[in-house]
Formats: sequence, structure tokens, C-alpha cells
Amino acid sequence: MLTMDQKHDIRFRFYHKGENISDIAKATNCDWKTVRKYVDMEDFNPPTPKSPEDYRLCPKLDPFKKTIDEWLYEDLKAPRKQRHTATTIHSRLEKEYKKTYSCSYRTVASYFKVKKREIFGVQPQAALPLVHKPAEAQVDFGNARFYENGKQHDGTYLDVAFPHSNKGYLQLFYGENMECLLEGLVAIFKHINSVPRELWFDNTKTIVTKILKGGNRELTQRFQYFQEHHGFEAIFTNPGKGNEKGCVESKVGYHRRNLLVPVPRFLELDTFNQQLLKKCDIDGEREHYRKNDEINQLFKEDLKHNLPLPRIPFETSRIKSVTVNAWGKFALSKGIHVYSTAPKFANTKVQIRLSSKHVSVLDESHREVVVHKRLYGGLKQESMQWIPYLKQLSMRPRALKYSGIYDLMPPVMKEYLKETTNQETGKVLKLLAELTTRSGFDSAINTIEHAITYQATNADSLQNLYRKLYQDVPELPPMALSKSIQPLEPMDTRLSEYDELLNKGRGLNA
Repeated sequence: MLTMDQKHDIRFRFYHKGENISDIAKATNCDWKTVRKYVDMEDFNPPTPKSPEDYRLCPKLDPFKKTIDEWLYEDLKAPRKQRHTATTIHSRLEKEYKKTYSCSYRTVASYFKVKKREIFGVQPQAALPLVHKPAEAQVDFGNARFYENGKQHDGTYLDVAFPHSNKGYLQLFYGENMECLLEGLVAIFKHINSVPRELWFDNTKTIVTKILKGGNRELTQRFQYFQEHHGFEAIFTNPGKGNEKGCVESKVGYHRRNLLVPVPRFLELDTFNQQLLKKCDIDGEREHYRKNDEINQLFKEDLKHNLPLPRIPFETSRIKSVTVNAWGKFALSKGIHVYSTAPKFANTKVQIRLSSKHVSVLDESHREVVVHKRLYGGLKQESMQWIPYLKQLSMRPRALKYSGIYDLMPPVMKEYLKETTNQETGKVLKLLAELTTRSGFDSAINTIEHAITYQATNADSLQNLYRKLYQDVPELPPMALSKSIQPLEPMDTRLSEYDELLNKGRGLNA
């Protein structure tokens, strides 16, 4: 096809220079029929662009289009989540037509996009730009691995983003639950010394128990208390519409890449969370991606329109009643996380206090009896605090082997207690409770393992071994004798002489 410049040249030569068709054809290296066509052409309106449907769609895929269409029509009867995708169609064609199929995934995806819209009636929806005003915040959780005091945790982090200024804060947790949500929000509110007027959430089960007709939500009672206490308005996105809170969705990824890489390693989570808040303050010193201003300067507008902190702090932990079994234990998280109490609570109901980090067993006066680290994850786990059991058994050592607590003990502890006398057993159990209080149950067990090696079966020997293992008691070197002191000469000891002395002693007493 000739360009417009070439067409213009042909017509200029003919109408202005007076050249004939043959000369023009020779000069422009065109066929004379082509020259005649453009000399005689009267309509130079540009052609109407063809719609995508006017083109032959993916011609290389022609031999397989009928098969693809049949698969997609069959999908009308299948559950939505078990229908073909472009990837599965491409893989299936490769397997079933090994010798003849040579199309790329992109070709299949192009055809699939058009046919899916045609068969299922799926129409692309345009995204509407959202206007974000000051004092609006969006909330979401992200996943992150971290090491606390050398122990690996696959935890989460709560992210709060302010779309008006693009400011964001995060707090790291062991898991995701109501306590993590409330503690994270309170920590961030306290750090910025105010409360956003609006908080946007997705429809997490932590907050929303039911989506009602008309777009309303049925919320958990605890979240309603929290909302009323702080005075903010809770707004929930439509199901599956993450773009409605796109600022925090982006911030979750940004914070992971910039504040949680490399994988964090620290000694204590609370201290690290305080450091994260300070790092977020520093991060706000950069320029906004769209507005010609620094993020921290824009954030001042958010703070100006925020609500004041409530005068009375909100208690983020919650009290719950649980049933204790015959072993003095109770379960949380649908039975997969088990915690110990104390022997006196067996077969009763007790109250516990739940925070994001701890599970505390309370007595009748709401005083803490036992404190556990809260367990997370989908695997069965158990947290056992031995001190209450050991203290009670130390007062009744004769009942040890006839109690259910004996069956719960580690094998090495059972082995050691078999060799102790009844009188010594009580002292040993009391000492083990003290050692557990000082440095944990593992240190007590390690001391017992060493005691078995040395065949030390009394409390005093156990105490000395513990001091040697965990208190860095130095061994004193042999005392050097003064030169004025002469070493003792070996004595020829005869037992008969001792017998003679003993007999004389008996005669005097008589």
C-alpha cells in the first residue's frame, strides 16, 4: 500500500506537471494500474477503523477454537471455581494435541478473554477514582516472618495507611485475631496522639459476623465497644473489592519490602514494634508520589482533622470462661492449642485473660495464677507450666505415683524420681519448682539429666549441679600448702588397734 506522500506525488505529476500515466509509473516504480487508480480517485476520506471483532481473532488457533469453545460451554454447568482458565486451556491443549499444537500461551489468553466475555457475559468494569479526605485511614494485615530471641515465627503485621497523605504505620504480631487488631490500632493511635475519623476495613471474620442486605454489617460486640470508645466511623469494602482500599493494599507491600527485609531478628517484640513506629516517622520525610509535598507535611492535615484520644484507655485484652479437664488443662483455637492451669482447677471452670501475646489463668479474685505465651498456627500445640503442679506434689510426695500428674511428666523426670526416697521426693519436687521459676522448666530437666549421670539422688546434690550449670560457680583450685607445713607421712593403719581402743571404752562405760 502506498503512503499518502506517494499518492500525492502521483496526482501532482499528473494534474500539475502534465505527465502521462506511463511516465509516472516509470518514475515512481509503480504499476500503471496503481497510478491510474490514484489519478481517478475522488474519495480521500480516511477509512473507518475496524472494531476488534472485524479482525480474524488468533488465526493460528483456528484448528483448536471449536474444542476450546466446547470446553467453555461445558463450564457453564460447572462450579465457578472449577472452570477453565487460559492457563488450564493452554496446558490441556499441549497434552491432548502434542503433535499439532504449537501456539503460545499469549495467543490462547487473547482468544480466551474474548470468548469468556461472549459465553459468560463477563464485562470489564471501569475503576472509579476515589477521593480521600484528611483523617481517613485504611486497615489491613500482611504476613511476615521474623525471629524473636532466635526463635522463628511466621506472623502477621497490622498496617494502617492514610490515603490523603500516603502516611503509614505498622505493628508486628505472632498471628491475626481480635487482640492483635485492637492492640495494633491502640499502639498507632497512641503514637500519633489521635484517632482517625474513618477507618476502612475488609470483611474479616474478626470484625464482621454477617453481611446484611443493603450493605449493612453485623459486627462482633467487642469491636462495637472499641468503635464507640474511640468514636470513629467503621466503613467496610464490598466483598472481593480490594481496590476500594488500595492505599493500604499497596502500603502492606511497601512496608514488607522496606521495613521487614531482610527478615527481622530481635530480642523482644514490643521493643521492635516501637522501633517500627519511629522508622515509619522517618519514612514520611520523602516526597508524595503525586502531590508536590512531603508526606509528613501532608500528614499534619490528617492529624488536624483527627479525633482526640479517649481520656480512659481501652482494655484490649479480654476475659473468657473455659472448662478445665481432669488433667487441669483447657483448649483454645477449636481444640488445637492446649494450656495447663493448676491441679486445684481440674474439672472446673476458670476465667482466663487473652492478649495477643499471653494467656493468663485467673483465680477467683482475678489474680494471675499461671501465664502462658499464646500459641499460634494450625498445628496441635501444648503449653505446660509445671510450677503449680510441682509445688502441690511437693507437699504430698507419697501421692505422686498415684496421681495423673505423674503420667504427664517427661520420662527423664520419672526415671529420676524412681530413685529418690519418699522423704527426699518432696524436697526434690520443691527444688524443681524453684529452679523452674528461676530459669525455666528446660533448665530443671537438664539438671536432672546431669544428676542421673552422677547418680545424685538428693536435693542438695541437685542444687549444687544447678549452680554449676547455670550460675557460673567457679571451681576453686587446690589450696597450696605453706612451706612451713610438712606433708603428712603415710601411716601404717592397723584395725586391730582400733578394736583394742573400742573395747577399753566399753569397759569404762560399764
